[in-house]
Amino acid sequence: MTVPTIFIIDDDEAYRDSVRELVSSIGLATEVHSSALAFIESFDPARPGCLVLDVRMAVMSGLALQQRLAAIGARIPIVFISGHGDIAMAVKAVKDGAVDFVQKPYREQQLLDAIDEALRRDAAIREAPETETHQGLAKRIAGLTDREREVLSLALKGLPSKIIAKELTISHRTVEQHRSRLLEKLDVGSITELLRMNIELPPE
Repeated sequence: MTVPTIFIIDDDEAYRDSVRELVSSIGLATEVHSSALAFIESFDPARPGCLVLDVRMAVMSGLALQQRLAAIGARIPIVFISGHGDIAMAVKAVKDGAVDFVQKPYREQQLLDAIDEALRRDAAIREAPETETHQGLAKRIAGLTDREREVLSLALKGLPSKIIAKELTISHRTVEQHRSRLLEKLDVGSITELLRMNIELPPE
C-alpha cells in the first residue's frame, strides 16, 4: 500500500518549513508547495494523504483550491491553517468538506490531531463504497436520541462544537461525546461525510 503523504501548501516559507519539520518529526512523508497552482500541476488523486493548506495565498487562495478540487471530484481531505480566518470563513471551509480550520499560531498537537483525522478520513474514503444508500442511513438516524439529533442538526449547518454547546446550553465536552456516539451509530467517519451526502434530517 502506498504510504500517505502530507501535502503542505503555504506561500509563507517559514510556516511551510515549520509544518514540514513538525510532520516529518513523527515519521510522516511530506511534500511542500509554495502555491495552490504548483500543487494542482502535480496533483495525483491516486496518491493517499491529505492537504495542510493556507487560506490566504496569491493568485489562488486555499478556499479556491478547495473548490477546484471539489469540481474535479477529488476527495482528498483538507486541514486549513490561517492567521486571518474568521468564523464565517471557517464554517464555509468545514461545510465544504474541510477536516479542520487551525488558526496561526497553532498548537503543534492540535495540528497533528487534525492531520491524523484527515488521514483516517482519507483511508476510509478509499476503502468505502462510493455511495451510501440514504434509506439505510435514514434508519440509523431514526435510532438517535433526541439530543443526538439536535447536535446533528446543528452540526449539519456547519456549526463548530463550541457554538453548538452554547446553542444547547451544554458543555463543549458533552457535545463532543454526543458527536462521537452519533457518528458511531450512523457508521460514518465525520459530519463532513454527511454534508457531502446532502443528508437532511427527517421531520420530528
